[in-house]
Amino acid sequence: MTDYDTQLIHLICGSTGAGKTTYARELATNIGGAVFSIDEWMVTLFGEDAPAHLDPTWIFPRVHRCETQIWAIASQLGMLRVPAILDLGFQRREHRQRFSGLAKQAELTAKLHVLNVDASERWRRVNFRNKDQGETFHMEITRSMFDYIENAWEPPSDDEIEAVARTDFG
Repeated sequence: MTDYDTQLIHLICGSTGAGKTTYARELATNIGGAVFSIDEWMVTLFGEDAPAHLDPTWIFPRVHRCETQIWAIASQLGMLRVPAILDLGFQRREHRQRFSGLAKQAELTAKLHVLNVDASERWRRVNFRNKDQGETFHMEITRSMFDYIENAWEPPSDDEIEAVARTDFG
């Protein structure tokens, strides 16, 4: 493991069904890092209290609170030279910029991992995960939920990926 790897904040980016959680877990095993999965946090902390019909006004404030605490822990790990793998979706440019900015403020390097998988394949995977309810299943994703997230998905440009990787703290 290089010195660079030990100070990294890994941002795992992709739309629903891209394989972010599986990728994050494999990466953590390979580099000795800690995974923070927003789905796991949300289900553990709020799953029992969730309304029957999930809507963004209920979800987003809770996601924000989880992300605030996740960052607090991830940045501490970075200072201890333990890589943090953030499986937070990062479907929107603003979200990616916020976390790469936090990493730079903490003088930690950030790396954006983009999982680019065709929407039809991702929907197939989501259907399988809904039925199988295996290791990465946290909640059923309906077609309307998938479509909502799909409409919000902003794939990162090459320029954005390069900008996240810049580490001049000077």
